[in-house]
Order: sequence, then structure tokens, then C-alpha cells
Amino acid sequence: MIETINSPNDLKKVKLKDLTVIADQIRNIIIDVTSKNGGHLASSLGAIELTLALHYVFNTPKDKIVWDVGHQAYAHKIITGRREQFRTLRTYGGLSGFPKITESEYDTFNVGHASTAISAALGMTTAKDLLNTKEKVIAVIGDGALTSGITFEALNNSGELDKDLIVVLNDNKMSISKSLGAISTYLTKRLTGPTYNTLRREIERAIKGFPVLNEPALKLAKKIEESFKFFSPGLLFEEFGFKYFGPVDGENIEDLVTIFENVKNLRGPVFVHVLTKKGKGYKFAEENPSKFHGIGPFDVSTGQTLEKAKSPSYSSVFGNSIIDIMKDKPKVVAISAAMLIGTGLEKAKNLFPERVFDVGIAEQHAVTFAGGLAISGIKPIVAIYSTFLQRAYDQIIHDIALQKLNVVFAIDRAGVVGDDGETHQGIFDISYLNLVPNMIITAPKDARELDALLRFSVDNDFGPFSIRYPRGESVDFGEQFIDTIEFGKWQVLNDTESCDICIISYGNCVKYSMQSIPILQEKEINPFIVNARFIKPFDDKMFNEILNRFKNIIIMEENTYIGSLGQNLITYAYTHYENHKSKIEHIALPDAFLEQGESEFLRKKYSLSCDNLINKVYTLLGR
Repeated sequence: MIETINSPNDLKKVKLKDLTVIADQIRNIIIDVTSKNGGHLASSLGAIELTLALHYVFNTPKDKIVWDVGHQAYAHKIITGRREQFRTLRTYGGLSGFPKITESEYDTFNVGHASTAISAALGMTTAKDLLNTKEKVIAVIGDGALTSGITFEALNNSGELDKDLIVVLNDNKMSISKSLGAISTYLTKRLTGPTYNTLRREIERAIKGFPVLNEPALKLAKKIEESFKFFSPGLLFEEFGFKYFGPVDGENIEDLVTIFENVKNLRGPVFVHVLTKKGKGYKFAEENPSKFHGIGPFDVSTGQTLEKAKSPSYSSVFGNSIIDIMKDKPKVVAISAAMLIGTGLEKAKNLFPERVFDVGIAEQHAVTFAGGLAISGIKPIVAIYSTFLQRAYDQIIHDIALQKLNVVFAIDRAGVVGDDGETHQGIFDISYLNLVPNMIITAPKDARELDALLRFSVDNDFGPFSIRYPRGESVDFGEQFIDTIEFGKWQVLNDTESCDICIISYGNCVKYSMQSIPILQEKEINPFIVNARFIKPFDDKMFNEILNRFKNIIIMEENTYIGSLGQNLITYAYTHYENHKSKIEHIALPDAFLEQGESEFLRKKYSLSCDNLINKVYTLLGR
């Protein structure tokens, strides 16, 4: 049947009872494609019935569905004319893993970061009133969004504006891993409490006993409903000015269709609470929804991932280092923003439950919370992906850097991250942190140096100290390249008296510099290789020596060139050495949002490779 569904209009032609068949077929497609391409599997499996009901009832694309994050939007893509393209999910030139306005008229807002849906939807419904149009606007949020401040800012403003807005809560008690915080606890207690469930059964029994719902019966039902709110999870949302409906069984399409038909023409803000099951329909995802939240290619029959790492990831190296540090230093704590597993902190949380904090999808709070700890004598390490740290920029400047507090920022997924595309590339952190006074920025060349920089940062009181490292498998250059870290000092990795050219790189790009050595030496070119592990402050003494010694310099880095180390070094060279004779070639990422694609493919496309580095050397030397 799914082959006949090329738009929501086709879906509306299907009998209501047959939508479960469509749901099962979509589930099979999603499992098959993600098993090959990887992706956000568990979230999308749990939201299929909800997605079908929304498109069955509402007149999309005229009516606008705004998905929060978009992890749960795979079924939405399949039934909005992208079924055949779905096999290209998360590949270069293929479908995005998230809603994307340039991809389809059914995608109403670009998303990838959590908790933006209600704000965007409120803006759309306000614009609708200003333009005097008649469409419906629906925001679909996950329960993880209820840990985020922007969600409550939007709920508060929605109640004040009293616009026609439908918010659907897709509640599976999970965000990426188990949802945390007082709101999650509140909802769970209300939904599972004996008083709530007993009252609900009694009310259902009483209403069924009414022969006709005449006016006295309706008044009684209304009074019962008002009393019931004190025991239901809806009281919170009613206080924000929403009409609350639910909880609704998210696996029952007929119930979902009925509730959406009932609420779609109501005036004012409406909140529909839907209970779903993350990973529904695939045994391994149901049993381990956190693993299958975002997963690489896997064997459908066993649930085992197919890609076997040759070396530990930087995230796991970080996680193991944190455990060792916390054993030795009782004042060190770690903070995550709903990313314990992704950042490698899950083991540390199990060992030190009182010293590892998962604050939910609340990066702003995470940073200022760390500031409060730091000013009280604790040494916090805040582990957040590069792309998500952007959300806490004001807190970094105002609450941490301005007071020069000793907070360590462990910036995971820095640089190119690949398949998740524009919304997740970590290519701006050096640029936005370079602007901040008192901020120290470092990048390790390999796993050993990541451990060393972490220890260096907690052993000293330098103020805010950032350590950025890439996604994926770590590199280990061996013991011969271990040295004692000194503040603000670079490391020379290759030097001879007859060096022809200087190559400066840091982090992930050091491997390309090191790979170039034997190839260049075969051509009788000896490169002077520098590990610029301190990006801010940079090693001005060594750079002065480089400017005096070398006529040809290459700077290579995995960050947008604007605000980068290379831009700062070039500016320094021309302001401090007006007559310097050095030719400086800067290899960096463009001023652009990088598309999705396999990470190494994207790096090569944007000139971050050993081959490109060697060609730049040949060009500069005229070979």
C-alpha cells in the first residue's frame, strides 16, 4: 500500500483502519534504510502513527507542521513525496536527516537543534493573523524539549498571546537517553500514580453509564474534568494558558485521528499529550532506545553495528580520562546537556553519580551552573558538542569569561561531523571563542594529548579553558611525540637544519602534516612540522622564529577561516613584520554551512587532506 502514497492527499484516500498497514510498511522502510545509512532510528519508529494521524487530519502543506529537532520526522519524509529518495538519507547530495525547507514544501522550518518548534510555530501563527490567512499551525515536540528553557519561554508567550496554536507532545520518556529533571518526573508520577489511574477508570465507567449526555450530565462531566486536572499531568500546561487534552495512546491511530479532528478548530492554544514508545516495532530499538537513537549501519537481524572501530573514539578517550582524573581529584565534576552517552560520560556517571550532572537539553543552564560551581571552589568540566555550545554563548562570555572562572569546556564533535549536515558541523567554535577575552583554546593532536590537556587544565587555574576534539576514531602518534605541556607553547614534530617549508596545524589536521613527511622527503623536501595545540593564546615566540626562518609557510585547520588561528597569524605577521618575506598559504574551511556527507569525503572536498597539503607545498616551492 505504501507505494500508492506519494503525498498526504493519497494518504487521505486510505480507509482509517488500513493506516496501521501503512505504518508497518513505513516502519520496515525506515529500519532497512537506517541499517545501511545510519540515522536516528528509535525516535522515528515511535512517531509513525502520530505522523500519519497528523497528515490524515490536517491539510498539509497549507497547514504547517513544525517538527522539533526532526529526529522523529522520517515517516513525514516518506509520505510527503520522498519515499524513493529516502534510500539516499544522510548521504552526500541525498535527503537530509532533518526537516529542511529547501528539500520540500512540507518542511516548514529548518531544525536540528532541540526545543525550537513552539517558538517557530508561534511566530508562524502570529504571522498568519497579521496576513489574515487561515492555515493551522502545529508544533510537535519531544518530551526532552521540556528540559529546555526556550520551550518554556515559548509556552509562556503562547499563553499570553492566546493565538490558535496546537502543540503536540510526543512523550516517550526519552530524549536521546532517559529524560531527566523535575518536569519529566512530574509527568511520570502523574501518569503512573494510583490516584490518577483509579480516577480515570471511574470517570470512564461513569460517563459510559450516562444514557444521554443532557445538560445536567454535561455540567457534571465538566465538574469532574476540573477536579481531575489536579491529578492529571495537564495542570502544568493549563496554567500556561493551554487547553490540555490527553494523555492519548500514540500507538492507536484511530484515537489520534479522533483527537486531532476534535481539536483542530478550537480557538486559542491547545496542548495534546501523546504517549509513544521509542523504537516501536523493532525489538532491539525497543530494548535499547538510547543506542538506536542515533546509530551507524547495523545488522537488522542482530541489531549489532557493522562498523568496528580500529581505535577508541575521542569521546571514549575523554570519558576514560575523566574517570581517572575524578578518582584523584575529588573537586572535579563533569556536566553534560542530555549527552552523557555521546560525550563518553556514562561510565563516569555510574561511578560518580553525585559528581556527574546531566542537566537535560539546557546548555545555557549547564554553563552558568558550572560558573556557580567554579566560583565556589569546584573544578567543573562541561562536555558539550561544538554545535550545541553555540546555544550558551552569552553565558560563556558573561558568566564565565568575564569573571575568569576556572571552567573547562570539553568541546566534542569539533570540525567536520559528516552525515548530520549543516545543523551539526562543528566548524565555528574557534571563531566564536576567539572573540572572548580570558578564553583559552586548545586542540590535541592525538588521544594522549587529549588526556594531557585535560590534566593540565584541571591542575592549573587559568580561567576558562577549552579543549576541542573531533568526532570519530582517535589517533595515537606514539610515545616519541609526548612532551611536557607548557602554557601557550606549540610543539615541533619534525625539524632538520635543511627544512624547506613550515607547516602549522592542530587537532585533526596534524595527521595530514605527519602523513606528508615521508612523501615530501622522497622529493628531497624537508618540512618543519608544528603542532599548534594552543590556538589562543598562540605561541608568538615560536611564530616569530618561523617568520624569520622560513620563506614559505602553510597553515592548515578544520574551522571556518573567519576568526580562525590562520587569520590571526596572518594578521600578526603583517602588523608585526611589515617587511616579512614569507609566503603564507592558509588552508581552512569556507564561510559557508557545510552540507552532509561522509566526513573524509567532505574534508577532501574542502582541501583538508594530505594530498592537497602536498600539492600546496609543491606550488609554494615551485616544484
